[in-house]
Amino acid sequence: MLDLNPETVCRIVDKAHEFHAKEQVVIPEEPANPSGDWARQVLADHVDDPTYRELKSMIEDLEPDQQVSLVALMWLGRGDYDESEWSDALAQARDGWTEHTADYVIATPLVADYLEEGLAALGYSCEE
Repeated sequence: MLDLNPETVCRIVDKAHEFHAKEQVVIPEEPANPSGDWARQVLADHVDDPTYRELKSMIEDLEPDQQVSLVALMWLGRGDYDESEWSDALAQARDGWTEHTADYVIATPLVADYLEEGLAALGYSCEE
């Protein structure tokens, strides 16, 4: 069902926790800019942060279909969809995919928690 290795998601979860835990990282719940580039604007202050760069690279290195699965998983964990709507979540994520998907994922508050919840909903876990 998941076209993305759960271990890969767990590595992204760990790095996202590390990045979002930093004191200087502030990501608003609602975008101040309604255009699609708000995520890049929010993250612009962090381009020199090695944790941010590593997290962004991890996501950008995924194939587009894997990035689509990551976004759908995040939405599932956030409660936008439930397990029975997985194919709908994938379809919407596929329709919204851009080369800036990594910025969108990273700029989502609580992204690590949402990804973990999404994994759990599909029967996976980051626990050993």
